[in-house]
Amino acid sequence: MNNYGYIRVASAIPSVKVADCRFNAEEIIRIIRAASANLTTVVCFPELSITGYTCGDLFSQTLLLEKAKESLKWILDNNNTDTIAIIGMPIEINNMLFNCAVVIHKDKVVGIVPKTHIPNYKEFYEERWFMSGTTFLLNEIDFMGKSVPFGTNLIFDIHSPETDFSVKFGIEICEDLWSPIPPSCQLTLHGAELIFNLSASNDIISKHNYLKELISQQSARCICGYIYSSCGYGESTQDLAFGGKAIIYENGTLITEAKRFQLDSQIAYADIDIDKLSTERRCNTTFGNSVVSTSQTAVKSFANVHIISSVNADYDKTALFRYINPHPFVPSGLKLNERCEEIFSIQTTSLAKRISHVNAKTIVIGVSGGLDSTLALLVCVRTMDLLHRNRTDVVGVTMPGFGTTGRTYNNAISLMKELGVTIKEISIVDACIQHFKDIGHNPEVHDVTYENSQARERTQILMDIANQMNGFVVGTGDLSELALGWCTYNADHMSNYGVNCSIPKTLVKHLVKWVADNSIDKNARNTLNDIIDTPISPELTPGDEKGNILQKTEDLVGPYELHDFFLYNMVRLGYTPHKIYFLAKQIFDKKENSGNKGFGGEPSYYDSESIKKWLTVFCRRFFTQQFKRSCLPDGPKVGSVSISPRGDWRMPSDASFAEWTRECESISENKCQ
Repeated sequence: MNNYGYIRVASAIPSVKVADCRFNAEEIIRIIRAASANLTTVVCFPELSITGYTCGDLFSQTLLLEKAKESLKWILDNNNTDTIAIIGMPIEINNMLFNCAVVIHKDKVVGIVPKTHIPNYKEFYEERWFMSGTTFLLNEIDFMGKSVPFGTNLIFDIHSPETDFSVKFGIEICEDLWSPIPPSCQLTLHGAELIFNLSASNDIISKHNYLKELISQQSARCICGYIYSSCGYGESTQDLAFGGKAIIYENGTLITEAKRFQLDSQIAYADIDIDKLSTERRCNTTFGNSVVSTSQTAVKSFANVHIISSVNADYDKTALFRYINPHPFVPSGLKLNERCEEIFSIQTTSLAKRISHVNAKTIVIGVSGGLDSTLALLVCVRTMDLLHRNRTDVVGVTMPGFGTTGRTYNNAISLMKELGVTIKEISIVDACIQHFKDIGHNPEVHDVTYENSQARERTQILMDIANQMNGFVVGTGDLSELALGWCTYNADHMSNYGVNCSIPKTLVKHLVKWVADNSIDKNARNTLNDIIDTPISPELTPGDEKGNILQKTEDLVGPYELHDFFLYNMVRLGYTPHKIYFLAKQIFDKKENSGNKGFGGEPSYYDSESIKKWLTVFCRRFFTQQFKRSCLPDGPKVGSVSISPRGDWRMPSDASFAEWTRECESISENKCQ
């Protein structure tokens, strides 16, 4: 069994009958069994789910409180599952009534958490019936004949012997979330990775979106999974409406949400990535410092309640209840346009600052007719527009060589003309032939010397032109190439400022398309669209007899679609190769996937062996090519992944890749079905 660092949780919206505890208990046990059948570790129910939230002064009736306790005992007697359930009910202690979350496992109550903040404004009158949990100072109570942990300071620690997997969760109840400092802040700083919220939030216009923003922000602030359950159909509609809300967030991102205003019970499932949360907390030293600060100044101590549970989904045999993005650098829908505009603005304003700082008269860029140089050129011309300078201050240099095809050459010339930049054309063929003579290299041998000599000749030309014209060279290389080291050291690897250094290959095409669709340079659209459709190639070896590109980058180094997926999950999330392979198989190894969709939409199809092969290549190249990243030129960070040695990624150039490639080699197909 392998859970890959995930835990399956559920938020339930049961149908209720106000004050009918037996009916509500039967609904609760039915949902617990359904959740268990779906291999759920923890299921959360709404606030006061055994009685119903809208009982009003019936909470003062002894019969209701007795029946609530009887119904809980009935649930325990009939619970033959290993799923942990969190149930809401009123509990009387020392003649005080508390609004509580009762945590049960099998036939035992393992802990009880009372509500901290009791709302008593507008439509809420809870202080009429309930006391705050902070008024009760004992850590345990006698409940149903047994001593049970009780308090707002409980953290539940689940351990699964089968997978040796542990996770901690805390609980807050409804209004607790709406307070200036929710209890979940302290709970997460004391180790809770999950927060469950039992709620009874009524629905009024616009409140739902505000609530989701609260949950999103709290889950992000606490770097946790947040599972929210609020009551729905069956609650009294005498004065209020309860639409039912099952919402699950993970570190600010919505994982799943049930539909509101349904007449039937609902269960929303999600697999929370504890590995991801642990990595985020580990990297975010502010979170760690807050943990230390809290431990030094805390007034109350927190108690761990240990639960041994064997319920963990075997993800080699069951599908994940969460979306896995095959293109993690590429947002979808309307967000794509917004993101492209923001990225392009970061690139242009950053370049504008550098131009102004060095008082450059020109900026020089190599234009190949490929995607990366096209994006960089578009950034250059838009920057000149931003600075109210003439576009002729952008010097575009096309340098045809042995492998340049007519398509890329014509596109380079056409684009520069259409954008109105200064054009220079300098062939590198004669200079390279002379260089081959000088070093005694046979030009018929198309090896690494043959290829890299061309790249370095081009860089020398650009640097020298920049010296002539009182300018500097703008680099065109992208994040994916830098991660793989797919660049020639001290050639296209080098520039005075790299505007694409944080743009992954899967996003470059979308940025160029965004400019094509939104640019005032309408006459450049056809050229830009043809560049988008051109195969990715360094064009360092000759084409075929018809002048078509033979040297295709993805045939040599692997599909960028896969490599960007590997890059994000290894660098951003810290996943192991085994987990990355598992996730890649979930989305790429599907027969219904067909053909590359331009790094967007549905992913392409890659079989298991191909995924394993290119993952091994990625790990090896990422380590061995670090020396190129250790001396990168300046360039702006635009996304959550940067491999600048002055930014997010500091790694020794001679670090060994052995552990990573050994894990890749050990990946077994029968363990990752």
